[in-house]
Amino acid sequence: MAEKENTENIDENTIPVADDTSSTDTSKTTAKPAGRSKNFGDKKRAPREKRKNNRREKPDDGFKEVVVNMERVTKVVKGGRRFRFSALVVVGDGKGQVGVGSGKATEIPDAIRKAIESAKKNLITVPIVGTSIPHEIIGEFGAGRVLMKPAKEGTGVIAGGPVRNIFELLGVKDIRTKTLRSKNPRNVVYATFEGLKQLRNAEAVAESRGISVGNLYKGVSAS
Repeated sequence: MAEKENTENIDENTIPVADDTSSTDTSKTTAKPAGRSKNFGDKKRAPREKRKNNRREKPDDGFKEVVVNMERVTKVVKGGRRFRFSALVVVGDGKGQVGVGSGKATEIPDAIRKAIESAKKNLITVPIVGTSIPHEIIGEFGAGRVLMKPAKEGTGVIAGGPVRNIFELLGVKDIRTKTLRSKNPRNVVYATFEGLKQLRNAEAVAESRGISVGNLYKGVSAS
């Protein structure tokens, strides 16, 4: 009996005990996130400066624009009132070309964009003698009337408001102007624009009369 008890004690002590860490539990296995590839996150992004340079840039055509007037207009319809914005823009290249345009839209940026496109379609070339205009002229449009006189070098642009914007974009550095009647920005701008259309230099006048420029100053008429 003693020997049997000893063998039982030895067997209990020598029985190997399984380690809990080595056991595999299928319920605790973690699943891989769906929708991600093996190389997710390995691709490096380009530097910020390089990404900025790759963006499409607006082509520079040499023209600058100035918003002369921006106002809200209201249209009364059956359903109520509709509000829109009206923009008046002047564009120029500073080398004798200038244009005026207007645009309407429900948003201000869209109105300005339409006005710029309209102004670039109505460009005119103005003759410039030195730093001023060739001769005195009065432009009229509606109730607007603007007097423009040439000035000697160093005088500067003596003009106010919308008229100054036109001559700065035109490239005229010396001129005297006076708004005679309406002060409405639209009338003033279009009156100035109509006056600029009538400007002619000596070469254009001599060509229209069929004489040389020298004979033009001498008062000789074409035979």
